Amino acid sequence: MSTEVRSNTEVRSDTAVLSGKPLAALIQQRAQEESTLLEDEGLRPVLAVVVATDDQSTHWYVRSIERAAGRAGIGCRIIDLGHDATEQVLASVLADLSAEPTVHGIILQTPLPATVRADRLVGLIAPEKDIDGANPLSFGRLAVGQPAFAPATARAVVELLDHFQIPVAGRNVAVVGRSAVVGKPLSLLLLARDATVTVCHSKSGPLERYTQPADVVVVAAGRTGLLKGSHISPEAVVIDVGTNVLADGSLVGDVDEASVTGVAAGLSPVPGGVGSVTTALLLLHTVEAARQQSRTTLLAASTSRI
Repeated sequence: MSTEVRSNTEVRSDTAVLSGKPLAALIQQRAQEESTLLEDEGLRPVLAVVVATDDQSTHWYVRSIERAAGRAGIGCRIIDLGHDATEQVLASVLADLSAEPTVHGIILQTPLPATVRADRLVGLIAPEKDIDGANPLSFGRLAVGQPAFAPATARAVVELLDHFQIPVAGRNVAVVGRSAVVGKPLSLLLLARDATVTVCHSKSGPLERYTQPADVVVVAAGRTGLLKGSHISPEAVVIDVGTNVLADGSLVGDVDEASVTGVAAGLSPVPGGVGSVTTALLLLHTVEAARQQSRTTLLAASTSRI
């Protein structure tokens, strides 16, 4: 890990804490500045969040997005359909929001009712409004290098690495977890940065076989204490994407922090790491989507006059 990382971070034992909070603040500031510029042009970015659950932690998270959007000057519409919403109702709402010109970003918040086919619903989000990269079309465009919004959590990992000047080009990166939300899109983003990427999963065998040779290890498997100090080499950088709620209500990641501290050169905390950056990026994506949709509308209008 570069000396710049150590000089710009708080040190705990011999492991730098890669906090996401300063980066999140910078991204939120950028979103606010871009939103102000758009408002000066008569356009207010608007984010719509569709919710269909009675899970209280989800509602807390959605309210936190709403508050953050307000601070950034972004409109936020929470569409709460209830925990018993049908797939037909959800599909209708998503289709309407995709066609609504005053809405620029759409999030279909999980979890969803058990009877709902999420894979069908995310395909109804217009790609230009798909600010969390849920639509398979967004993933396909990402895979071939075309413009698309990556899932915010996946992009947050890359932004965090950039912020702390941790290079990935030509280096070995192990991604633990192959979800469509983090593992798979993150591997594409890292490949685009010229990293040599290994994706590990439940059938990969002993984890250390892949994580010990890695310069950077990203853990996004949803298993408390999965990555231990014995699984990594000294000086490896570890990014913890896990969010696991313990019986006492506290939040922990996928990394056994006690054993990794003092071995890893840097470790992102949970909470306070990738999660805070993810929320900020959702706001920035909304502003970017609003700007792009405005340009598309203006171009269409000018073409029609020719």
